[in-house]
Amino acid sequence: MGVKKMSFKDIVNKWCETNLILRILIVGLGIGALLGIFVPQATGIGLLGDLFVGTLKAVAPVLVFLLVSSSLSRASEGIGSKFKICIILYIVSMILAGIVSVLMSFAFPVSLTFTTATQMSAPASLGALFSDFIVGIVSNPITAIMEGNYISILFWAVCFGLIFRVTAGENSIKVLKDCSDTVAKFIRAFIQLAPFGIMGLVFSAVSQNGIGIFTVYGKIMLLIVSCVLIVALVTDPAICGFMLKRNPYPLVFTCIKESGITAFFTRSSAANIPINLRLCERLGLDEDFYSVSIPLGATINMEGATVTITVMTLALCHTLGIGVSIPAAIALCFIASLAACGAAGVPGGSLLLIPMAAAFFGITNDVAMQAIAIGFIISVVQDSFETALNSTGDAIISSTTEYYLREKRGEEVNFLGEFAK
Repeated sequence: MGVKKMSFKDIVNKWCETNLILRILIVGLGIGALLGIFVPQATGIGLLGDLFVGTLKAVAPVLVFLLVSSSLSRASEGIGSKFKICIILYIVSMILAGIVSVLMSFAFPVSLTFTTATQMSAPASLGALFSDFIVGIVSNPITAIMEGNYISILFWAVCFGLIFRVTAGENSIKVLKDCSDTVAKFIRAFIQLAPFGIMGLVFSAVSQNGIGIFTVYGKIMLLIVSCVLIVALVTDPAICGFMLKRNPYPLVFTCIKESGITAFFTRSSAANIPINLRLCERLGLDEDFYSVSIPLGATINMEGATVTITVMTLALCHTLGIGVSIPAAIALCFIASLAACGAAGVPGGSLLLIPMAAAFFGITNDVAMQAIAIGFIISVVQDSFETALNSTGDAIISSTTEYYLREKRGEEVNFLGEFAK
């Protein structure tokens, strides 16, 4: 008896039925790394990664606008209490990330080996940063969607959704929901190609970056990575466990596996928004809530950025022999957290906010720019861990908020939704 020949449809179905993380590990990590080592000249492979991230970045703003406006047009009363708790937890998580970074920097002080300073400009002050941040909220909505300005997208989506809720009829609201569902289905289908996109990203990382950064800047990288891991595996679970009064790690590891791994390789919170939305759906969360909390978290919940700003600033202090008192260190936690909230609106992200925090200790801009130059050198590692923490934290805090309020209302909670099966 001959072996039954599989059709293209059978192959596609088999591919989609296989666990996504397993596919990412085998195709994305395994094959991508091998290709980067043995055929680094095959630059076309890296194009797969660019196409994957580029498509997610292009579709995510449209998806966020439609989801938020559609959800608010249909939202039930009392949803505001969810966002209040969620925002508080976002702020607490960032402050704790700053505290972890301060303690680790004091316990394991690192001095920087200065290189050529970058010529990029940094924000003048915290006030200037937030002035630009607030002005950016009311930028042209079409421009905001084109440029991926998520704080502005959220603002206009909230306005549109609330007005739509009052003025539109049921049929119009249904059309808006259908448009949102259509884009969401496209994202779900496209995510099936994630292993090939990550294969391209891993190939580029392996073929373009040598091991030199690990020898010259290994200590500062190790310190940043250690802080990120402590926040991801200790402080975020502590917040979750405190709120839910149960073992948080099944949820935490699920979020790391489903969100953190892809964010690590895409190195883009914006590109990972569709991944997190899909995760929250599978966790059984309320779409009216997570469709807002996830893009909001991608904008203001920057635990990883807080870690980077704090660690690099204190490394500058250690390098220059500047003593840092306990009150000053506490103040730095808050400064780094506030600055990190605005990181999404600053070209270069968290690195360009280092001079702002360094100025608090009297470090001149020219010297602080040296830290930025080092940051760009190690960014292949630093930015990957930073983005993974940011994205994972968004999913954990959103899930924690939802489950907490359900338990408070006396509802039965299926802690991991589909993942509990």
